[in-house]
Amino acid sequence: MRRRVLTDPLWWCLALLLLLMFGMPWFKGLFSFLFPSLARPVYLQDSFAVLAWAHMKLVVISSVIAVLLGVGAGVAVTRRAGREFRSLTETLVAVGQTFPPVAVLAVAVPVMGFGEQPAIIALVLYGLLPIVQGTLTGIDTVPGAIRETAAGAGMTRWQILTRVELPLAAPVIIAGIRTSIMINIGTAAIAATVGTKTLGSPIIIGLSGFNTAYILQGAVLVALLAIVTDLVFERWLSRLDRRAGRA
Repeated sequence: MRRRVLTDPLWWCLALLLLLMFGMPWFKGLFSFLFPSLARPVYLQDSFAVLAWAHMKLVVISSVIAVLLGVGAGVAVTRRAGREFRSLTETLVAVGQTFPPVAVLAVAVPVMGFGEQPAIIALVLYGLLPIVQGTLTGIDTVPGAIRETAAGAGMTRWQILTRVELPLAAPVIIAGIRTSIMINIGTAAIAATVGTKTLGSPIIIGLSGFNTAYILQGAVLVALLAIVTDLVFERWLSRLDRRAGRA
């Protein structure tokens, strides 16, 4: 067990993420050596732990909303009553991702003001497409014979959806959610431009003040957060595949 932990990249990345979140000031000497011209080589305006928590909170809230809307829309347009709206739904979510997040923020801020709300709107719009596509693909791949067998066994349409279609489509749906969250982790850094504290704060301040060390610190933490999240989803999908194989 100990050897497995020591060779597991997930635990190494998680340990490094926590180390940098809580101990970035300890590396002041390293950044002073790498960037000797900088008077302040470590970002100290906010704790990196606080910024990381705010970043994750923003991603979680926007991702939950995107999952509810995306999976709900994907399921709805695969039912008889909603099939006519499938192409429209796919077009709308695709258009939502073509808008740059900065443009969405620029439109939302005058209406909603600075803070988390315009950032959440931008992240939801940007994260819908992979979830909707994953839901549609997952449900479409469920064999029709299985649906007919379930109907022949006396299952209602709701039971077929919840007990047959969604469980079988779950790996593909989760893969879409995984892609959406990866996009949102990176995009959430831009929320710092509208007054929301995230791991993008040192990046934005570093860009405005020509402080490469700040940019590097924020970017490394965003990258580590994305890697850890991706590895967690990889384990989750592996377990689902093993359960499906046993079934």
